[in-house]
Amino acid sequence: MTSSKPSTVDRAFQSALYDDTDSGLDTGASLLAADTGADAELARRGREFVAAAWRRGWQPADVVRLVRRELDDPHVRLAAGLIRAQVPDDRPRGPRWQAQLDALSEEDGHARVGDRFSHATAVLELYRLLLRLPALEPLDEPRSAAAAHRPASRMLTRIRALLAKAEATGYPEEAEALSAKAQELMARHSIDEALLAAGALAPDAPGACRIGVEPPYEQAKAILLDAVATANHCRAVWNEPLAFSTVVGFEADLEAVELLHTSLLVQATHAMTKAEAAQRAGGRKRTKTFRQSFLAAYAHRVGDRLRAAARSAVAETETEASQPLLPVLATRDMAVTDRLNRMFPATTTTRLRGVTDEAGWTEGTRAADQAQVRSRHQLP
Repeated sequence: MTSSKPSTVDRAFQSALYDDTDSGLDTGASLLAADTGADAELARRGREFVAAAWRRGWQPADVVRLVRRELDDPHVRLAAGLIRAQVPDDRPRGPRWQAQLDALSEEDGHARVGDRFSHATAVLELYRLLLRLPALEPLDEPRSAAAAHRPASRMLTRIRALLAKAEATGYPEEAEALSAKAQELMARHSIDEALLAAGALAPDAPGACRIGVEPPYEQAKAILLDAVATANHCRAVWNEPLAFSTVVGFEADLEAVELLHTSLLVQATHAMTKAEAAQRAGGRKRTKTFRQSFLAAYAHRVGDRLRAAARSAVAETETEASQPLLPVLATRDMAVTDRLNRMFPATTTTRLRGVTDEAGWTEGTRAADQAQVRSRHQLP
């Protein structure tokens, strides 16, 4: 009777991946560092871990975001290199997935981390994390053939430019006008897409994406994202332990949510920093409670104004086109709700915590008013 001898990689994994102690990690790294012939198999196993992550519902941006949060920059570079190396073995996926792969180019710099022992340690730490990834809800991209080949919208290019200017300007009135115009274009773009899909032989189906909701003040940030999603005909579900929200909606609306949420978060941070400096100049020191209350109020107020702007856009378009839009939008809302319920059959609600600072709430509401989004008839 014969038996094969465990490879160096197998022995290293046995010591490091299935034993959470530092000594096990050191033993595994020492084995790998001493055997240069194990490098190819170690890399192949890494690609297998990545493929297993995809089968569990993870996507490239999800993995990179988690690695960045749990480990260090060298691990992020290693993860990006593994993801790119696994692409030839993977099946074709949608444009959102490809965009995530394209974004890895900046992360995939130097795959080697220090000497052989340091590199092996970092690799094993990364593999430990990949091995323990939980299963997530799969995010397919169920788009019609026509939508899959539709060129990038000029409207979205204009929206990105407007929001970039809103984030960069130091004048609240200008930021307000730019954000308002961007939201108007988003609403118009969403309505145009809805009408186009309603007349298509193979209309689009809702998709989903994940957006990072990182500490600190993650609960207020999740509420802001939920407000933006709701106003743009999407639904959001927050995963607090993994620091992201899953947003369900049609593709044009998902793009709008990503753009507007990112921009409003930048604007809120700028406004919060300025308001906090004024408070501290007056002798206040409760920074954490001020910021939490500020962002919560900002999210609450922005949500109100976004929903009002969305209703106004529908009414204006119905008047101009002499065409009822509510039945079309209601059909799409039902499709989004159905997709959400299938992805998340059981959800819970969370009560907002830590909102105890009256000054923070007042300043956050004021900042949201300055970042307000209005219909085009109200624009200066």
